[in-house]
Amino acid sequence: MPPLDGRRLWFVGIGGAGLSAYAQLARAWGAEVGGWDRVDTPYLDALGGIRVELAPEPVVPEGWEVVVSSAYPAVAGRTRADFLAELVGLRDSIVVGGTHGKSTTAAMIAFVLRELGLDPAWLIGSTVPQLGSNGGDGQGRLVVEGDESDRTVFRLPADIAVVTNVELDHHTEFRSLAELENEFADWSRSARHVVRDAPPFPGDLRVPGEHNRRNAGAALSALELAGVSPDDAAPVLARFEGIGRRFETSEVDGFTLVDDYGHHPSELAATIAAVRERFPDRRLRVLFQPHLYSRTRHLASELAASLAGADDIAVTEVYAAREVPSPGVTGKLVVDALSDRGRLAAWTPTVESGVEHLVRHARPGDVLLTMGAGDVDRAPGLLRDRLAR
Repeated sequence: MPPLDGRRLWFVGIGGAGLSAYAQLARAWGAEVGGWDRVDTPYLDALGGIRVELAPEPVVPEGWEVVVSSAYPAVAGRTRADFLAELVGLRDSIVVGGTHGKSTTAAMIAFVLRELGLDPAWLIGSTVPQLGSNGGDGQGRLVVEGDESDRTVFRLPADIAVVTNVELDHHTEFRSLAELENEFADWSRSARHVVRDAPPFPGDLRVPGEHNRRNAGAALSALELAGVSPDDAAPVLARFEGIGRRFETSEVDGFTLVDDYGHHPSELAATIAAVRERFPDRRLRVLFQPHLYSRTRHLASELAASLAGADDIAVTEVYAAREVPSPGVTGKLVVDALSDRGRLAAWTPTVESGVEHLVRHARPGDVLLTMGAGDVDRAPGLLRDRLAR
């Protein structure tokens, strides 16, 4: 009997990257699933045929177990962390945590397991084109991306725990880097096997950058613990092409567009270095959208230091996400910090004005890089429309 047979699960925030994957696996494991979200999203495409309510405010019908996204803490129900811990406990699991690279590393592991015929299940917080979806329901090991932003990962009972790296990124959740390090250390001790500080992947990859060589190195080590020899895994890892909004590249009339989810200073620096590696001697123009008031307040100087590696920089207003505005905290903090470094950045409060800045200054051959975790993901489409005119 499927492990969730007979359950009726209603997901509040089902259109998100995380809960949509959980719903896919829950349905495959026997549950009836449905859910609510504010708008339709591409993540719902894999959940065709289920009941989905689209409305401005949460809809919770009678007679269902309710699983609630961390984006809607006022809604009564099980937290996504609690439900994910249940799923992970039902299968031998490889759980990937860490500040940066966890989506990519988890996707690499799942991709290799599937390509080698080991039939994994997976739950990953991003689209993975080579896997077809952010959730998969194979009969083998379960590969999971674990998020530390709300401490979810520390509740997950991993057979193999992978820690990609640890930096303070969620300043309203953790008081210090030391607290975050302690949480990862405690979680690692609960796992049967741990991968941390793995050597970088030694060969060529289709995804550029030193950060991806480190991601692939962690994946290779985890796969070896799962019984896959490096000789078998390495050629498959070399064919991995990346995940959604991680160095997504396209060409438009002589311009190269790169879109990336990076929003922490280390991620910005890694992505800019990857652009320089993939497109040497090309002019690089960046549109960056700061994400969260708390992160911008604490890391404005570090964000500026990373962005300074580009030739032309435009910065938008902060994308609030789950936070309320903080007095005196705007994207101008990053612009001012760049000025302190002798760099004149453009203040373009909206995504649209940022796109206009790039279009106005771009010349054929330029690389146009859009970065951030908010609605700056609209920018590539806007750029394509404007540049193709």
